[in-house]
Amino acid sequence: MDLSSPWLPPSEDESRTPRSSPTARSAMRCVRLLLGCSSAAELLGTVLAEGPSWITGEGSALYLLDSAGMLRLTASHGLPDWAHERYSVVDPAGDLPAAMALRLRRPYLLSPERTSVDYPNRNTGMGTGMVAIITLPMIVDAQPIGVLALALAHRGTVPRRDLDVLETLADACAHRLSHLLDHAHAETRVPRGVRPGPAAGTAGDAPDRAAGLAHPMLSLAVRSAGHGAFERDLVTGETFWDTQAYRVVGQPPPAEGSPAGAPDLDRIVHPEDLPDVQAALAEALATGGPYRIRYRVLRRGGGVVRIEETGEVMLDVHRRPVRIAGLLADRDRARTAGEGPAADEPGDSPTAGARSALLLALTRALSRAITVRDVTTTVTDIAGPAFGAASIVLDLVDEGRLLPVSHTVYGGPRRTELTRLADLSEGVMQHSLARAAPLFSEPGGGGRGGENGPLTPAAWAVLPLVASGRQVGSCLITFATERVFGREDRTLYSAFAGVLAQSLERARLYDTHHHRATELQRAMLPRTLPRLPGIASAARYLPSTEGMQIGGDWYDLLRLPDGKIGLVIGDVQGHNAEATAVMGQLRSALRAYATDGHDPAATLARTGRLLSGLDTDLFATCLYLTLDPADGTLRAARAGHPSPVRITAEAEAVELDLPGGPPLGVDPGVPYQLSVGHLSAGETLLVYTDGLVEDRAEDYDESVQRMLGGLELWARQAGPVRIGPAPALERLADLLTLNVTERRSRPDDVALLLLHRMAAVPR
Repeated sequence: MDLSSPWLPPSEDESRTPRSSPTARSAMRCVRLLLGCSSAAELLGTVLAEGPSWITGEGSALYLLDSAGMLRLTASHGLPDWAHERYSVVDPAGDLPAAMALRLRRPYLLSPERTSVDYPNRNTGMGTGMVAIITLPMIVDAQPIGVLALALAHRGTVPRRDLDVLETLADACAHRLSHLLDHAHAETRVPRGVRPGPAAGTAGDAPDRAAGLAHPMLSLAVRSAGHGAFERDLVTGETFWDTQAYRVVGQPPPAEGSPAGAPDLDRIVHPEDLPDVQAALAEALATGGPYRIRYRVLRRGGGVVRIEETGEVMLDVHRRPVRIAGLLADRDRARTAGEGPAADEPGDSPTAGARSALLLALTRALSRAITVRDVTTTVTDIAGPAFGAASIVLDLVDEGRLLPVSHTVYGGPRRTELTRLADLSEGVMQHSLARAAPLFSEPGGGGRGGENGPLTPAAWAVLPLVASGRQVGSCLITFATERVFGREDRTLYSAFAGVLAQSLERARLYDTHHHRATELQRAMLPRTLPRLPGIASAARYLPSTEGMQIGGDWYDLLRLPDGKIGLVIGDVQGHNAEATAVMGQLRSALRAYATDGHDPAATLARTGRLLSGLDTDLFATCLYLTLDPADGTLRAARAGHPSPVRITAEAEAVELDLPGGPPLGVDPGVPYQLSVGHLSAGETLLVYTDGLVEDRAEDYDESVQRMLGGLELWARQAGPVRIGPAPALERLADLLTLNVTERRSRPDDVALLLLHRMAAVPR
């Protein structure tokens, strides 16, 4: 890779975006939240969730310097497995972007085209253009701590204002990490300036974690108050306690050199309180944020101690729970120190009521799931941790066969483990479904020789999923330690199976309707674009992710009788079946008027009168223009639609100045103005609907300017002249829609049409 000169072009026009934009406001809020984070993972998650919307999240990472002076991957989001394997440790003396940023002590940016061609893998990285990677050094008092790497969308240029925001976020992360590490140094007597390995879970550091040495984020517990600290990674299932946490619950900490995992809840929590704890945990996982649970713990040798667990569920940028961290406090010790008894101490509520509360919490969580993937995610993120499960395999009946679906919500090694576990358990899941009765393991029937794991569970439950007399699927829940399934437990799991089956049946019905609606939408759009002499073209359509997920966006490329070419793009108001139906009528009508020889202004006027005469209250924006391939003459009219963009041979992206009229259907008597322009050979035209650039967290004009900057960058580095018009346009269409798919939600449809004029065509 050629990383000799970082690409940091200054902004050519910073006055386009006002100083009081939402970007600045969100950045200030983000800084305040960063200063309250308690781990590297939380810092990165806060930057992605609360930072400016043009930080996309996919491919972002945080590196910390370890004791050997190497940059070690500590937290990440959206990195593929191969990137984790290849770039988990970075040599600061190397030529990777993280190393360059640390060595140069300034931001180092890879342009979108370089991320798509040569970083971090020439083959796997293709298709990420318009997503730049910026690496920012984290330095406190002239001492480097690590590097923050962020993916940015639509980065044609990097205005100084945006660069200041990024550097401020990196500085806030650096100072917070320095503060957290200083706490760890003070507790472990590590001299100032000598930093232990990062807290991300590197190989071989399990004994240190138990002692609180190599896991500095757990050192925030207030030891003087007798509190213990814990952390649980909901993605990997790993749980870590510090030494004081073991003391609080009356358990001996792991011996030096032994695994540092925490004891299972069902082994230490009083049986009468366990359902309460599971119900409270399910609620916390469903909502995220702080929580507090009080319960009794069984001490070794007899007796109980009353515990108060105070923690927080951390959510990622997709609002999925990924981590739990908090404190364990001895309530009996607190009362001895002078605190009065609490009014809500556990131990007096019926266990049956607690189990009902757990089932109700899971039912509420599943009721919010819409698609099958949502249901699977809820089972993985909420039901699994609440039950204390090691893993959950969820299969659906498809044409008489059981097909696993739970793997889709996992990534990396966990997906491989679940795949193997599903293969091994296929027979027992089929057997349970055929009997329509749950199966539970007996004590001693799980793993062998103390080697329990995902593929040799110590205990398990197989639940047949039957809804309205129909077999929906089967669910396997495994546990890492042996357990006895009493009558109440079996009743609870059977009831959960019924709720899960109903949710899956409803979700499958929704997915079926959505698939049919999407197919209807796509059926009304051109299946292919016509091949026209001297012209290259490309088009894309993405449905909305909200509402019924169908809408009224459409496009068309027309071969007109006089040898000219017509480009149409429009957007009918609404996201429902009516909008789709109206779109189909407008597309047919406009096509008929255009092929009859009417110019764009007359075509829009006639189409507007037609829409006004239909029995609907909907309106539509529309843009129609014609191109003469012989001399490049453009004639266009616009009805409330975004202006087309022309990308010149000099790599400039400019909006065409087209006077616009009202949307179609608003005023049937209004005339539309005809504008005349020119598209030279070697130039490209982009027409699109506003869903391509519209972002609720950003000003619309600012979003347009970002897109124009990205188009200019594409034209300079990988335009049609470099790789050929047809493949260049297809790639550009992918790049434009890539940035849309990375948003958390897509409230509107997206349609775009690209046209490149290659050369003059004889009449």
